[in-house]
This record gives sequence, C-alpha cells and structure tokens, in this order.
Amino acid sequence: MRQRFSMLKQPVISTLHQHLIAYPTPINLSYSWGLGPLAGFCLVLQLVSGVLLSMHHTPNVDLAFSCVETLMRDVAGGWFLRYLHSNGASMFLLVVHLHLFRGLYHASFSSPREWVRGFGVLLLLLLIGTAFPGYVLPWGQMSFWGATVITSIASAIPVVGNTIVSWLWGGFSVDNPTLTRFYSLHLVLPFLIVGSTLIHLASLHQFGSNNPLGVYSEMDKIASFPYFYVKDLVGLVACSLGLALVVFFDPHLLLHPDNSITANPMPTPTHIVPEWYFLPLYALLRSIPSKAGGVAAIALVFLSLFSLAFCPMAVRSSSFRPVAQGLFWLLFSDLLLLGWIGCQPVEYPYVPIGQMTPLAFLCIAITPSLPGLVGELDCSLAAYGPDIDHPRDSTVWLQERYY
Repeated sequence: MRQRFSMLKQPVISTLHQHLIAYPTPINLSYSWGLGPLAGFCLVLQLVSGVLLSMHHTPNVDLAFSCVETLMRDVAGGWFLRYLHSNGASMFLLVVHLHLFRGLYHASFSSPREWVRGFGVLLLLLLIGTAFPGYVLPWGQMSFWGATVITSIASAIPVVGNTIVSWLWGGFSVDNPTLTRFYSLHLVLPFLIVGSTLIHLASLHQFGSNNPLGVYSEMDKIASFPYFYVKDLVGLVACSLGLALVVFFDPHLLLHPDNSITANPMPTPTHIVPEWYFLPLYALLRSIPSKAGGVAAIALVFLSLFSLAFCPMAVRSSSFRPVAQGLFWLLFSDLLLLGWIGCQPVEYPYVPIGQMTPLAFLCIAITPSLPGLVGELDCSLAAYGPDIDHPRDSTVWLQERYY
C-alpha cells in the first residue's frame, strides 16, 4: 500500500497537493473569497475559447470582419464560441474588479502580503492590455475608431510617445499592420497573464490567506479541500448561469451596435463608446483637457493601487473602521459614476459632472497614506482598540468583542 501511494511524495505532485488540497485556510472565509478561484475559472475559459477562435480568424483588414461573419453563420457552434469569448471577457473583468475591491475592503494586501497586491495590480494591467487588442480584432466600426483614439494617447508619453504610436500603427495610421500587431499581442499576453497568476498565487500561499477579521491568526484553519471547493462551487454555478443567460438569450447586451458594421475610416461616429470595463479610464481621459494630464491621472490610479499595500494599518478590515468603510463606498460609487459618464455624450450636464467626478476619485485613490491616517482616526473615534504592535492581542481583542 505504501508503494502504491509513494507517487504522492514526488516533488511536483506533493507541491500541487500542498497548495491545492491540503492548503491551510481560515475557517471563517466568506463567499467573497471565492472570487479568486472564480477568476481562475474565467481565465481557463478565455484561454480555451480564444485558442479555438484563433483557428478561424485572419488578421487582415479586408477579411477580419467577414471571418467573424463566416464563423457566426457557417462554422458549427461558431456563434457560441464568439459570444462565449466576448461575454466571458466581461465576466472575467467583472470578477477581477470585485476581487480587487474585496481585497481593498478587508485590507488583504497589508503586511506581510504586500506583493500579493503588487502582482494583482500587474495582472489587472495585463488583462486590460489583452482585452483592448481583442476588442479591435473583429474590425467593426467602433473597433477601428477605438483603436485610433486609444493608441494616439500614447503620443503624450514624453520622448518615446510618438515612437510607440508608430510601432503600434505600423505606419502613419491604423491599418493592416496595426491589426496584425494587435492579433499577435492578443495571443502572447495571455501567457504573461498565466505566469503572473502563478506568481500571484505563490505570493499568497507564502504567508497564507487573510480573513474577514483582518487580524493575524494561526488558529481555526482547515484544509481547503473539500470544504472550500464546495463553497466556491456556489459562486461558480451562479456566474455560469448568469453567463449562460447572456450568451443564449441576449448576447449583444454588452456589445455596441456600431461594431456590427465593418470598419470604415471615412465617417466618424458621433460618439465613441468603448467596452464597459474601459469606461472609467475613458472618462478620466476625456474629462481632463490635457492629453498628458489624462495619461498621468491613469498612471497615478494604478500607482496608488500598488503603493496602498505598503501603508501601515491599525485594524485591517474596514468592518471595524467606519471612516475607512465610508471612504470605500464613496470610492466604489465614484467609480460607477465614472463608468456612467464614460458612456454619455460630450454635452451638458455630463461635461461638468465628468470634470468633478475624476477629481473626487483621484483625491481618494492617489493618497497612499490615507489608510494609515484613517486607521488612526477610526481608533480615536471608537475610543477602543488592541495593541497594534502585538498581533496576538489584536486577535484576542476581536474574539472577545465579536464572538
């Protein structure tokens, strides 16, 4: 019997068993902690459907749009592959955003898990960088003009901006070389996403998962299998049902109607609307008159997300910090308002609202020292709290107060 199960002691298999089966997990994790595994499922779904779609696509301005139409009409199950991949990308980005905000609310990025947040921000950048070329590949009207507007923004980067734009275009305007480059990027970047995901998981498992209390604890942990696998299955089934409803009953729900028209550089659309997950960033760019200022604002947002991990926390979870909790929901509401502004035309009253909303968003998002200051304010307002220099005291204090 020992010889029969000796294979489990091999280095690769034992490592997989340690991280996937016997991984010690805090027993009080909520359903929101299932967003991470759900994002992994979405990644696998996008990789499989993307590989199958790449077999039927030709990155040529004269053939790309007709390839999509041929896939939809003549290839068995082609319509399902296309709608699964396009709407699956929306579900993937939605899950990743919720996962990011869950970590922000519970301060899952705090010491010693700083690099979990760092690689998470890198993953978000790679996902956005992969989604944009994929949006251009069908070569519809909105894809063409979206590529023209977004790639020209790179010219605001000092010194190398114009060189980057010329390299992306492959000429003097968006044309066939641009589509070829975007097709290559859309195929190569997923490999970087997979590698970054593995590093993200390795960083997480180095110190273990956080918990809703946000305090240091080595007690009350159980193996992740089978308990949390079954718990994560609830979110997986719910999201799968939601995706199935969109794919089978309203596949064009999140697609712009103009993208059903082949790209034509002569008529300019009256209003350019990117995919919903680009709308907050698009609103930031559009609300700041200076092109360089818009690029700098986006860079500051991502820089603040990264630097947030290195800020000191008194009580980590926002559940015990009313001021931080209020600021969190203010930031979340402002992000939704930015997304709404991004899909509105450039006219009154959307212009003044669009200029005030990014200002409020940046005031909250680009202040790396805010969590530490908020933690001090929360403790002062509450007039109670543990000794933050002793994690075990924090654990005992929270258990006495909330159990």
